[in-house]
Amino acid sequence: MRSRGVVVLAGSLAAVLVAGLTAGWALRRERDRTPEEIASGYFAAWRKGDLDGMREFVSDPPADFAAQHRALSRGLVVTGITLRPRPLVRSGDAAHADFTVRRTLADHGSWTFRSVLRLGRVDGRWRVLWRPATLYPGLKGAGEWTLRQVRVPAVTLVARDGKALPQDGPLAPYLAGIVEWLDMDADQAVWTIQMRDGGGPPQRVKLLDAEKGRKVRTTLDRRLQAAAEEALAAASGQTAIVAVRPSSGEILAVADELGGLGAFTGVYPPGSAFKVVTAGALVADGAGPGSGADCPASAVTAQRTIRNDGGHALGRTTLRDAFAASCNTTFARLGVERLGAAKLAASARRFGFGAPITPGVEAAQGSFPDPESGAELAEDAIGQGRVQASPLLMASVAAAAADGSWRSPRLLPAKLVREGGGRTPGPRTVPGAAALRTMMRAVVTGGTAEGAGLPGGTAGKTGTAEFAGGTHAWFIGYRDDVAFAVFVQAGGSGPKVAAPIAAKFLQE
Repeated sequence: MRSRGVVVLAGSLAAVLVAGLTAGWALRRERDRTPEEIASGYFAAWRKGDLDGMREFVSDPPADFAAQHRALSRGLVVTGITLRPRPLVRSGDAAHADFTVRRTLADHGSWTFRSVLRLGRVDGRWRVLWRPATLYPGLKGAGEWTLRQVRVPAVTLVARDGKALPQDGPLAPYLAGIVEWLDMDADQAVWTIQMRDGGGPPQRVKLLDAEKGRKVRTTLDRRLQAAAEEALAAASGQTAIVAVRPSSGEILAVADELGGLGAFTGVYPPGSAFKVVTAGALVADGAGPGSGADCPASAVTAQRTIRNDGGHALGRTTLRDAFAASCNTTFARLGVERLGAAKLAASARRFGFGAPITPGVEAAQGSFPDPESGAELAEDAIGQGRVQASPLLMASVAAAAADGSWRSPRLLPAKLVREGGGRTPGPRTVPGAAALRTMMRAVVTGGTAEGAGLPGGTAGKTGTAEFAGGTHAWFIGYRDDVAFAVFVQAGGSGPKVAAPIAAKFLQE
């Protein structure tokens, strides 16, 4: 027995060194492990299907940790898994490792997507901060996974130029959603990956083995779609990029790692990116880029203390420069003391908040609830409080500033959107759009996005949106006849994280 034990140890030694401890973790806790070792050990255990070993690396794992993994594998009849982690990125006491996972499904090919493993220091030691989104992006509860055979139209979805679109990767849920939306007679049986999130409604994640049939042109541009996917692949964290043509509302590209249709259905506080809407209300009220404004480091308005990021202050300045520097104090005070709730809400409606958005797949409306107090109005004016928007909606906000009219974004010709039961509201005029464009240009030439590497002719607005667990990173903008939104969930700083991703997208 002693000899056999030595053989087992020798045979597993390399795996233990690479994994940064799997089976021997409990015996060697005396030395704090680096986040690289923790991540390596977690992935090594996952490759072996050692759920108990994975659990040892996790801080406060849920009771159904193993059950959630087994539910996916059993529901989809997974026969193999390949994990490809990218280098770990540290930021103080937090770290993350993006990874690609490829699952082989019995008799149904494979399914590939990207996700993020997050780590942090807990009681002084690095641990995996596991949540359902680690298993599949955007997942919030215990997922229920099934392979179902459904009847769908025999269609081939193609780009605007009639050529093929990528069937895998971040576009796959959107193509599945379009097929489901189309109001055509179902004439082929296909298998689909279906997911329920915590007992919610079923979502089709991917169609498998669909046959070619009638060609349906989408509004997607192959060149811009490829650029969005390239920028997504180079980004860290759960990111979404949506591009829209301002003059028509056509969606030109969508690359999404939020899970499912997250760029269209997920809603988040837009943070300072919403200052485009607040500035639009001020311009409609008679203000201009050169109007005088105050930007102190902190200000009290409606009994709510508002502070600028990093405590920066400009003193007496102009509206343009306060916008470029993203002065929270300026826009919160003007929202309360000059605009009031009615004028700010009217501007939100002009930019599509509360409007039906029917792009040809499921999509969420943006929300701007009536402020219940002056303090809430101050927060709303800087995109916090109860203001919520999807990356799709925020791309359309940038498009409205670029064109002078807000249009409901769409992935299909308007006729097909209507045939699928969607409403296509008419354009909404945005007064003073020229002034907004001047202010958005200043953000790139001398404001918060100046150092992001954005190409000439770009205009936009950064956003760093607070939520209970940290901050989301935003950058919305336009260049020529392409408007876009970049969103990184829990990504941190809009200027430091989202704006460089936008630069990568535009450069591609």
